Amino acid sequence: MTSTTTADVSPKTLRKVIVAASIGNFVEWFDFAVYGFLATTIAQQFFPSEDASAALLKTFAVFAVAFAFRPLGGVVFGMLGDKISRKRTLAMTILLMAAATTLIGVLPTYAAIGVMAPILLTLIRCAQGFSAGGEYAGACAFLMEHSPNHKRAWYGSFIPVSTFSAFAAAAVAAYALEASLSVEAMNSWGWRVPFLIAAPLGLVGLYMRSKLDETPTFQTAAQEHDVAHSPLKETLRNHGAAICCLGAFVSLTALSFYMFTTYFATYLQVAGGLSRAGALLVSLIALIFAAAICPLAGLYSDRVGRRVTVMTACALLIVAVYPSFLMASSGSFTASIIGVMLLAVGAVLCGVVTAALLSETFPTRTRYTASAITYNMAYTLFGGTAPLVATWLISSTGSNVSPAFYLIAVAALALAGGLALPETSRISLHDVPGPEKKHTLQPAT
Repeated sequence: MTSTTTADVSPKTLRKVIVAASIGNFVEWFDFAVYGFLATTIAQQFFPSEDASAALLKTFAVFAVAFAFRPLGGVVFGMLGDKISRKRTLAMTILLMAAATTLIGVLPTYAAIGVMAPILLTLIRCAQGFSAGGEYAGACAFLMEHSPNHKRAWYGSFIPVSTFSAFAAAAVAAYALEASLSVEAMNSWGWRVPFLIAAPLGLVGLYMRSKLDETPTFQTAAQEHDVAHSPLKETLRNHGAAICCLGAFVSLTALSFYMFTTYFATYLQVAGGLSRAGALLVSLIALIFAAAICPLAGLYSDRVGRRVTVMTACALLIVAVYPSFLMASSGSFTASIIGVMLLAVGAVLCGVVTAALLSETFPTRTRYTASAITYNMAYTLFGGTAPLVATWLISSTGSNVSPAFYLIAVAALALAGGLALPETSRISLHDVPGPEKKHTLQPAT
C-alpha cells in the first residue's frame, strides 16, 4: 500500500471519486423519493381503507419505521468502515440498498396476499434503512478524505447534488407515469417501475467503487497503525459532546430536507389542492433548482467558513419557512413554486455544510462511526418522522401552516448546536484531533 495525501489526488481521480461516491447516494435517495412521491398510490396498494387519511398515515408510518434501523446500520457499517476500509464498506451498502429497493418493485400487494403485504413492505423498508445508515456518512467521508482542504465543501456539495438529483429523477419518473398511464395501469404495475430501476444503478455504482483506491487519509492512518480496534467504544467515550452539538444542527438538515423533498409533494395536494401531476411538477422544478445551487453553497461555505454558513442557513429557514408554507397552500402553481424554492435555499445550505462537518468534526480513527451515528440519529428523530409529524400537526390544529412553526423551533435548536462547534473549514482531516489533542487544532496551510 502506498501513501499519498489529498494534495496528490489528481482532478481526474477526484472526478471519479465524486461519481462513485454520489451514485450510491443517488440510489439510496431515489428510492426514498419514489416512496414519498407515490405515497398515495402505495397507500391504496398496501393499506386499503375507506379513510384515505388513515391509509396515508400508515404509509408514512412505515416510512418513519425504516429510519429506526438507520442508526443500527450506521453503527455496523461505521465500525466496518473505520476498521477495514471505507471502500469495501460502501460496496456493501450499495448492494444491500439496490437489492432491497428492487424487491419492493416485485412485492405482491394487499389484494394478492393480504396482511403479509404491508408486513413484507415494512421489513424491506427496514433493510433499506439499515443499508442507508452506512451510505451517506461513508460517502461523505470517502469524498472528503480525497478532497483538498480549502475546497472540501465545494467537492462535498456534489453529494447533496446527487441527493437532490435523485429526488428530481424520482419526480420525473413519477410525473411521467402519472401523465402517461391510466389510473388502472398505474395501480396495477406502473408504480413498480421506479423501484426496479435500482438494480442496474446499483450494479454500475458497485463497479465504479471497486475501481477506486482507498482514501489517502485512511491509507495514512493504516500505515501509521492508527486504525481504531473498537471505534464504537472510542466514539461513545470521546465524542459525546461533539455528537450532541453536531446532531442538533443535523436535525434541522434532516427536517428541512424531508419537508422540502418528500412531504411537500403531498402537502401541495392536500393543503394546496393541486393535482398529483401538478404537485410533482412543482417539486421537480424546485429540486432542479436545489441541485443547481449546491455547488454555490459549497463555494460560499469554503469562503466564509462553517460557522457563518450554519448561521446563514438557520436564519434563512426561520425567516422563509412561514411564507413558504403559506404560498404552497395557496393553490396557485406559480406561488407554490416560489414557496418551495424559498424552503429549498435554506435546506441546501444545511445539507452542504453538514456534508463537510460530518467529516471535519471527528478524527480519522472514528470518523465513519461517529459521523454515521450523528447523522442517522438526527435523521431518524427529525427526518423520517417529518411527513408523519407534519400530517399530524395539520390534522390536530386544523392549520395548514402549523408545520412551519415546528421547523422554526428546530432551527433555533440547530443554531445553538452548530455554533457550539469549532471552525473547521480549512483544517487537514488527517490532523483532526481526538480529545487528547483538542487544543492543538490548527488550520492547514
